[in-house]
Amino acid sequence: MADSIEVLRLASKGRVAGSPLQRNIERTEEEESCLAFGYLRGLHDRALAVQFRFREGNSLWLPYSWLGPWQHDPSEGLLLKFVGDTVILVIIRGSNLAAPVNEESVNLTDGGFQRHRIVFVKEMDEVELRKAGEREATIDRIEVAEFDSRDEIRKYLKIAAPAFLIR
Repeated sequence: MADSIEVLRLASKGRVAGSPLQRNIERTEEEESCLAFGYLRGLHDRALAVQFRFREGNSLWLPYSWLGPWQHDPSEGLLLKFVGDTVILVIIRGSNLAAPVNEESVNLTDGGFQRHRIVFVKEMDEVELRKAGEREATIDRIEVAEFDSRDEIRKYLKIAAPAFLIR
């Protein structure tokens, strides 16, 4: 009985994890974003999944536990390989993808995906692309494709992003 009274007391103060008030407080304290992506602020914080937000309003969430090898080639973008029941490739196309945000240690590459700190990546519309600074990360397009075999992956990459083919 004492436990339920304590839960009610904490809920009335907005401190129960999962309550709307608590989620808003956590988001403002723990997450930060730029025009292209959002990230966890703490150096040791880790996200469980990353959300890909598409221009038309659809979203896709993929768990970090599925994230395998990934590559960055400034001429092509970022290639993320998620391995679950099938292989899902995500190609993030844009510019300045390795550029730090607000002079912090966070970017999409080594300070972001490598440390599982990126919580969302979004395709930017024309207004956002124009608003972005010259050295700021921009996301022009996010491409997602699902595969059952290694041969399918190689055929796809040969056409869509040949720079990512491992020779």
